[in-house]
Amino acid sequence: MDVDYQQLLDEAMAAALALPARGRPADYIPALASADPGAFGMALATVDGELYGVGEWQRPFSIQSVSKLFTLALALAEGGESLWQRVGREPSGNPFNSLVQLESEQGIPRNPFINAGALVATDRLLELTGDAAGTIREFLRAESGNGSITTDDAVAASEARHGHRNAALAHFIASYGNLRNPVDSVLAHYYAHCAISASCADLALVGRFLARHGLRADGSRLLTRSEAKRVNAVLLTCGTYDAAGDFAYRVGLPGKSGVGGGILTVIPGRGALCVWSPGLDPAGNSVLGVAALDALTTATGWSIF
Repeated sequence: MDVDYQQLLDEAMAAALALPARGRPADYIPALASADPGAFGMALATVDGELYGVGEWQRPFSIQSVSKLFTLALALAEGGESLWQRVGREPSGNPFNSLVQLESEQGIPRNPFINAGALVATDRLLELTGDAAGTIREFLRAESGNGSITTDDAVAASEARHGHRNAALAHFIASYGNLRNPVDSVLAHYYAHCAISASCADLALVGRFLARHGLRADGSRLLTRSEAKRVNAVLLTCGTYDAAGDFAYRVGLPGKSGVGGGILTVIPGRGALCVWSPGLDPAGNSVLGVAALDALTTATGWSIF
């Protein structure tokens, strides 16, 4: 049966925009604080190469922690499973920038999608490639076909100026010997990849490698089928901070959110969905984005369950 993808996206956007609550932008990063919480975009890229969108789906935004998905995938692709000796695969149950578990767990972060774990994954990718942020940017450019994707230097600088907690996390991890590169270098690459600007269309196109079980846009293999399955599993359990259980309940798809308002989700075998709206809930996830994904997966039955 033919699926009217455009109509599905239109209806999901309408359902989200009907909500009175819009959330608040990430005001602890000054460069993001002025975003309109009612802005909205959504894109779907199918495994067959079709692309659909609604709202401001071609407007670049700061991808923030969505970049942690690509950091993990590229670190695994370049260096294999040894990364898991340095970072766990369990939900943290704490805010994404929390320090509380690191001491009791000897500097091993709970998962690669909280800030501490992403710093370790960034360190590993930097160790493997010599340019973690550049490797991530080039991957996004290649998979999306958009050679203009780049880091927003103003956002990266804003994060660095106000990144005391991330610096504390990095130094704490380093004190346990779980960083191989200088702390300042790891932080610079971390801020640079979090401050990449890309659109919903770009990110949906990039996310297809997980919908295609590890295959890149050119048909080459980035991850084995087993590795792709495992990345999707960690996305489901850890990708939306300490609201991952609620996201799985409402949406039922692996997904990675960012405090720029983006959420990239994977529909295995079908495609990738990216939604953006900068108003956040207390856990750091887009209010309208989650609502749109909830509406769409409820209407279609697209879920891994």
